[in-house]
Amino acid sequence: MVDVKMTVETSPERVFEVLADGWTYAAWVVGASHIRDVDKGWPARGTRIHHRVGSWPVLLDDITKVHVADPPRLLELEARAWPFGTARIRLELRETEPGTTEVLMSEHAIRGPGRVLPEAAQALVLVPRNRESLRRLADLAKGRAAV
Repeated sequence: MVDVKMTVETSPERVFEVLADGWTYAAWVVGASHIRDVDKGWPARGTRIHHRVGSWPVLLDDITKVHVADPPRLLELEARAWPFGTARIRLELRETEPGTTEVLMSEHAIRGPGRVLPEAAQALVLVPRNRESLRRLADLAKGRAAV
């Protein structure tokens, strides 16, 4: 499991609002380039975001599915980008003081080529990518708080 933490100067509810808006997925997830559809009821267990991964002209259509949702504390996803693989991503939100949230993002490969890589090798790619994803998530959440 590769973990990245970030502190966000807003409430867990504001952060979860961004996570609960499936149409913002490509705005904060590094690698997701376009949202094609969001299942009604997102982020209920089993609902999916239908997205594109990559950069033009090399784009792959795939999905991300909710495995566990416990608003505003937890969202666990199964993200596919086949043929590269499938990952389990866990986002835990914890209020550390009023108006401040610690976000812990954990990711590990569960299928595909990434699964056989040692955790240290996965971390070389996932830590910078997930740090940037959390920066984007934080900016979106803080922007919602400012409105």
